[in-house]
Amino acid sequence: MYSLTMNEQSIRTNMADSIAPRARARARAALQVGALGKRVMLPSGELVILDDVSFDIAPGDTVAIVGASGSGKSTLLSLLAGLDTPSSGRVVLDGETLSTLDEDGRARVRGEKVGFVFQNFQLLPSLTALENVMLPLELRGDRDVDAPARGILEKVGLGERLDHYPRQLSGGEQQRVALARAFVTRPSLLFADEPTGNLDTHTGQAIIELLFELNAQAGTTLVLVTHDEHLASRCGRLLRLDSGRLVAS
Repeated sequence: MYSLTMNEQSIRTNMADSIAPRARARARAALQVGALGKRVMLPSGELVILDDVSFDIAPGDTVAIVGASGSGKSTLLSLLAGLDTPSSGRVVLDGETLSTLDEDGRARVRGEKVGFVFQNFQLLPSLTALENVMLPLELRGDRDVDAPARGILEKVGLGERLDHYPRQLSGGEQQRVALARAFVTRPSLLFADEPTGNLDTHTGQAIIELLFELNAQAGTTLVLVTHDEHLASRCGRLLRLDSGRLVAS
């Protein structure tokens, strides 16, 4: 039987030692994006929105996606969250390959693992603040929805506004409700699309502080799209898009 020489054994050991950490890091990735592309057909021809975008995001990272209007930021965020499907490439979200799932499967992944914060709050006007925050827990099938919702609304400073409807709340208060709704399910990933875009500077700064405070407490992976350079600078990593291509990561 052929036996390895000491030199061959050393080479194989060194190769295994170098490969194993990379494999473990990839296995632990909160998001894996490979050769992602998005194209749409127009009467004038094919429009390339995203082209060959690849990156990994580790658990607990805070990442800002920046770029000029039309660079593909919001499309990328939609693909990462499984709200849209790519023309090519893949997204693996916390071990789930989104392209292999149907819409029901992607909705399940979002319900179990993802929180959202939007620029225009996306609160249901017919529900109170408390009911808006309870909703994702109810949709997930949780038995206890009242106590967690009340608890996180207290944490964001709205304990006295539980029974108020969105129209009775200021913009900053509505975004606090949206933050509470996003974090109440304890998501592994939080996606935020211009979370301070509809707020004045002072209110926006307060929301930024609250967002990062809640994120640090929960240990959530945060991925946000923003035009706000100050907000982007608070993140540990920056992904810059230019005409659909990743130019900085």
